[in-house]
Amino acid sequence: MKESTTLGYKDLLVWQKSLEFANIIIELTENLDTDKKHFRLIDQIEAASMSVPMNIAEGKGRYSIKEFKHFLMIARGSLFETMTMIELFKLRNWINEEKYNYLISEATQITKMINSLNKKLEVQISS
Repeated sequence: MKESTTLGYKDLLVWQKSLEFANIIIELTENLDTDKKHFRLIDQIEAASMSVPMNIAEGKGRYSIKEFKHFLMIARGSLFETMTMIELFKLRNWINEEKYNYLISEATQITKMINSLNKKLEVQISS
């Protein structure tokens, strides 16, 4: 098996962007005006958003590109889960249209970055 590139996960722009995104989500949830019965939804979006940079970092720390690609797809799945929760927050009027558009735009950018990195890794496996 080929080893992952030598750059650390902190050097990956997609990791940096996804960590920033998770921080924005956590900041958003800290400022929500909801009652206690909604804590499980808040916990879920925080966990899903944090799973994105955590899986990128974990994948980068693995020994093979194939494993790294696997964790990138887990990160992408967590990002889609976060996007679904953002949709729910909008439906419940916990976030406004402007915040919704911003969060979806950021998530879409991260999705594209994950897809691009995945394709680059595929080329490394093929060569």
